[in-house]
Amino acid sequence: MKKDFYIFNNGELKRKDNTLFFESSDEKKYLPVNEINNIWVFGEVDINKRFLEFASEKEIVLHYFNYYGYYIGSFYPREHLNSGYVILKQAEYYLNTEKRMTIAKKFIEGAVLNILVILRYYRNRGIDLNEDIDVISNLYKAINNATDIEILMAIEGNIRERYYKCFDKIINKPDFEFDKRSKRPPLNKLNALISFGNSLIYTTVLGEIYQTQLDPRIGYLHSTNNRRFTLNLDIAEIFKPVIVDRVIFSLLNKNVITSKDFQRQLNGIILNDNGKKKFISEYNDKLNTKINHPKLDNKVSYKRLIRLELYKLQKHITNDDEYSPFIAGW
Repeated sequence: MKKDFYIFNNGELKRKDNTLFFESSDEKKYLPVNEINNIWVFGEVDINKRFLEFASEKEIVLHYFNYYGYYIGSFYPREHLNSGYVILKQAEYYLNTEKRMTIAKKFIEGAVLNILVILRYYRNRGIDLNEDIDVISNLYKAINNATDIEILMAIEGNIRERYYKCFDKIINKPDFEFDKRSKRPPLNKLNALISFGNSLIYTTVLGEIYQTQLDPRIGYLHSTNNRRFTLNLDIAEIFKPVIVDRVIFSLLNKNVITSKDFQRQLNGIILNDNGKKKFISEYNDKLNTKINHPKLDNKVSYKRLIRLELYKLQKHITNDDEYSPFIAGW
């Protein structure tokens, strides 16, 4: 699969010699245009129309983040694979309450079962998580009985609230206590890591949707409303525990990220540039990690698993093939 490229320095990104070229006060670098899938921009980067035309031609998606690490938006080139038939089927499944609920429940089921995989993994390593696992398992049983999206989201919210409280036991570092979920701005260091990681997985999934016939504007768990994209939020729920949360645990338990990698901003706490780079390095390693795929009888990366998840969803809405979410098997 193609690679992602991350820009932290301020500079200019342009087309040069029929490829991409990034220039800043510190570096000048050609980018292999045919090997790039997404470009993630964290610095102040100048571009022009000629560059955007070339990026669109090469089907490269750009994701923009502001100084504080918050996702701003994406340059999503003209859809090259979109199918009118698939979009109509997506809309049909969204407008049909029963069909929408079936898919939305599958997303939550996948998320919760992966949460339980994570908790059982750490329980087997001596951390006292039995009560938490029991509580989440009981809440999981209520998913099937949910009658509308609001109830389903409430169940998911209760599960994640309990799950996030388990982070203190897994990490066991006083400087990284969870307390409660806080966003924009995160009020402590652990929430800053969760928010940054979630932004990365949302945009990773968006980049993968671009490589399918699905339309990212039509989601099922997250309502299609004034948001620009919703389907990426849906699919990301499944992968947050096994990608984002494992990255956080690894970074903290190995002392790769410490209190020195944060700064106070906007009445909250955010990762500084050094912390972002450390997080992205570990995140990329996780995306590229290959695991055995039970049905393909082959090893695939986590990034490839996201694409396969989208293909499964597409088959569900076009061929009535029953959709089953990815569940980690370790």
